[in-house]
Amino acid sequence: MGATPEIASIEELVNRRLEELLPQKLEEALRQREESKTPSMAIIATKGTLDWAYPPFILGSTAAALGWDVSIFFTFYGLNLLKKDVSDLKVSPLGNPGMPMKMPFGPEWFKGIDWNKFLMPNLIQSNLPGFESIATMLMQQTIKNNGVATIEELRSLSQEAGVKFIACQMTVELFGFSHDDFLSGVDYAGAATFLPVAQKADVTLFM
Repeated sequence: MGATPEIASIEELVNRRLEELLPQKLEEALRQREESKTPSMAIIATKGTLDWAYPPFILGSTAAALGWDVSIFFTFYGLNLLKKDVSDLKVSPLGNPGMPMKMPFGPEWFKGIDWNKFLMPNLIQSNLPGFESIATMLMQQTIKNNGVATIEELRSLSQEAGVKFIACQMTVELFGFSHDDFLSGVDYAGAATFLPVAQKADVTLFM
């Protein structure tokens, strides 16, 4: 026996009301879920020079301080950033025209000179013994003059903030390193382990 017209009209009213409410409820549930989600960042560090050591640690420690889940995957020359002793990290302007060559000492007019404009750096650097050591010393002095934290300090800060350090096990073996060469608190894994982490991260950076 079919429903009476009164009941049918009530059912239609309820159905229409549900159709109106469900999208609102769904949107509200998705918004709450998004707000409660912890942001995440995955960084792939491949460079092992003094200048390139800073970006992954600065970005990683800052994101962790904001409450993000952060993982840094160190592979190839990036493994140098995990060594117990990183005092031998160097920097070279050779082939790096974006690097300013300004002196971190002397009077202001002297410090303001951009030596790249005068020295034809690639030609000079490739033939001048010890130029890389000089450039490294100048960079270290510039860092010190501006009160920027050292690599050791940034690494410690990152670990204290909960940043996960992951060394590429394949590259460790390729370069003949042992786990004793690196600081404590490092995980060892391959690309197959890290890629799902990068896939799910809100921000993924390659350096």
